[in-house]
Amino acid sequence: MTVVACIQSVAPIGFDGSIVEVESDIKNGLPSLQVVGLTNRSIDEAKERVRSAISNSLLDFPAKKLIINLAPAELPKDGTHYDLAIALSILVSSGQLHQNDVANSVFAGELALNGDLRPVKGIISIVETAKKNGAKSLFIPLNNVPQALLVKGVDIYGVKSLQQLFLHLRGEARIEVSDPSKRSNTRKSTITYERLDDIHGQEQAKRALTIAAAGHHNILFTGPPGAGKTMLARTLVSLLPDLSEEEQITVTKLHSLAGESIDEIITSRPFRSPHHTSSRIALIGGGVKPKPGEISLAHLGVLFLDEIPEYSRATLESLRQPLEDRQISISRTSGYAKYPADFMLVATMNPCPCGYYGDNVKECTCTSTQILSYQKRLSGPLVDRIDMVIPVSRVPTETLLHNTLSYSHHNNAKKVIQIAKTKQSTRYMSSNKYNSSLTSSMIKTLQITSEAKDLLKKASDTLNLSARGYFKVIKVARTIADIDSSNEISSKHIAESLQYRQ
Repeated sequence: MTVVACIQSVAPIGFDGSIVEVESDIKNGLPSLQVVGLTNRSIDEAKERVRSAISNSLLDFPAKKLIINLAPAELPKDGTHYDLAIALSILVSSGQLHQNDVANSVFAGELALNGDLRPVKGIISIVETAKKNGAKSLFIPLNNVPQALLVKGVDIYGVKSLQQLFLHLRGEARIEVSDPSKRSNTRKSTITYERLDDIHGQEQAKRALTIAAAGHHNILFTGPPGAGKTMLARTLVSLLPDLSEEEQITVTKLHSLAGESIDEIITSRPFRSPHHTSSRIALIGGGVKPKPGEISLAHLGVLFLDEIPEYSRATLESLRQPLEDRQISISRTSGYAKYPADFMLVATMNPCPCGYYGDNVKECTCTSTQILSYQKRLSGPLVDRIDMVIPVSRVPTETLLHNTLSYSHHNNAKKVIQIAKTKQSTRYMSSNKYNSSLTSSMIKTLQITSEAKDLLKKASDTLNLSARGYFKVIKVARTIADIDSSNEISSKHIAESLQYRQ
């Protein structure tokens, strides 16, 4: 007697997910396999993969009319991870397995034609959704296990093939639960970034970079070609503290959803450097099936825009909202997705098209109209969202040839940054809260001396600071005070912060 089988899987939706019930029913009629439930092409093609996988696993594929339904039907389904659940639903409805064998479990994995399981993307989202919905066990491809073990509180089973899983569910050959203590982290990023000690001169820029790293402030370097702007920017990620376990889950999850890392754990802070020809969708995310963009892949890390005026105006303007909200909401006709985008923006630019406006060695060949047009490629609202603007001048040749590097500046800067981070974590009672993310109401609770308030008021009137610019000066000053181990913001902290605002 046939039964309507019900196997649980997960549909990743944006940064979250939803439980999907894969139902199977067998009817008398011409042999066929039909999949319904608002599926896409990859799921339609699962019919042939499942058919071959079941046959090649020495199991019986029923020669009857099969109907597979992915419920809820109004939820868009996408991906190859439904293969395993579809195959199991057929085995249950044909009587080769019992419904009790698959109860309280979630299944996900792509089937090869020979029945082997291949890793799928978005596995952390699948595990988190399964745990949230009370699943006791999760059966996934073996190569997905390292990422899945980042989520605690659910039994993870690494499966090599459909046949192995069938024997386990029948109780004939047991698959052991994966042990979280034996999880081996694999570092995705093997890039070696520059250190502060590798940069000759530029003491003010190094100081500004230390402040930016300590408070997670956005920073823009401007100066002539060859002054070291790009090198300074590439130093930033090496100054930041390592990812915590919670942050590793979030970053790895995003890279898995994007399909960039499905079997590795991201342990280093991301550093994304999209080319200036990148489209707006590539930068912020989206597409027919909304995916994370560069700003989300840079979450909890650094987004580096080299020669920022060369990016299209529409692409740069799309950064305004995520720079404020630290997340991005993407609406498309096929669905809606929301991804985190709490990144540090570090950018570089030349002062003019030729690059030598204001240089004390080489003369600028641009007209005033060209210079003004070039600088206006960055809109006022976007520049207003950048906490620090640092001019970088040419380094004298004799300094490059004769300067001896001490190789201690970088380590000292990291210690200072760690001290400032600890102060912020204590003050805001959160390890993920930085001075750059303070709200206006929280800023009002900060201790600021009367002299500092007077200086800030005068500077605000003179420089015509916007309300956003006014608060950003205070945020940077609070970070400078943390570096100085000061509980209150004094006039010297405001004065230094104003240097980076002009």
